[in-house]
Amino acid sequence: MSVRWRPIAVVLLVVLAGCAGASVPDVGSDSPPADLESPPDNPDGVDPDDPDDTAWTGTVVRVVDGDTMEVEFPNGEVDTVRLLGVDTPETSAESTSPGEFERIPDTDAGRAHLRTWGGEASAFAESELAGEEVTVVTGGDRRGGYGRLLAVLYVDGEDFNERLLTEGYARLYDTEFAKRDAYAAAESEARERKVGLWGFEESG
Repeated sequence: MSVRWRPIAVVLLVVLAGCAGASVPDVGSDSPPADLESPPDNPDGVDPDDPDDTAWTGTVVRVVDGDTMEVEFPNGEVDTVRLLGVDTPETSAESTSPGEFERIPDTDAGRAHLRTWGGEASAFAESELAGEEVTVVTGGDRRGGYGRLLAVLYVDGEDFNERLLTEGYARLYDTEFAKRDAYAAAESEARERKVGLWGFEESG
């Protein structure tokens, strides 16, 4: 195949993958696009000693749910951001998984409780993030399996991901990342105080 036909072949593969319902692989993606405007030196949340830490400033244009947003960057491109290290409950009966939330039983009442708090998390994210300028901080693994940008969002210098844990809207998504210990402590404290979704009490 000649070099000039390679871009067309790549486009066709991406289109076919999308039509088949498969997630598009992140081959060669550098996210967000490389022509984004750079934020100020050492913005909040960026470790100056970590060469993988990268930050951009953008505006939240849509809240998909409690842990997923669409952010528009200064170059006009919109990217889907999946909040790193946190997981808010799902709102659909089919997707609700009490087994992922410690102390929430796998009962009708437990599943209903989580669906309610999934809605609460979405409403909270909408009220706090919609239309807001945010700093999007990514680490080494910038993309998840669905092509979403994995990041920590900062609003007015405050870590929104950690706030979801502190206020009981989310559980720790247990994977390896730089802030894991701090996030685990925030979730543990919320559970002990029975804040938010952790306040479940099954009636007799």
